[in-house]
Amino acid sequence: MPYLPTFVLLAAGLLLLVLLLVRTFRLLRRLRHTVSMVTTDTQDQTGLLRARSAALRVAVAERRGRPHTQYHRQ
Repeated sequence: MPYLPTFVLLAAGLLLLVLLLVRTFRLLRRLRHTVSMVTTDTQDQTGLLRARSAALRVAVAERRGRPHTQYHRQ
């Protein structure tokens, strides 16, 4: 029975490896979810900023008396 301690240590090592892999995958899933949320929020904020700047360009063009798009030129 000299192999019994070796098998016990091997089983304990494999169990520890499985537990660490499960924990790592959980953390990676949470990180991916967080990155997705940040990306979505950043894209939303960028879209709002583009819409505001477009509205500002239109307002400035109307105050100057110019048409606000290239299709209204004569």
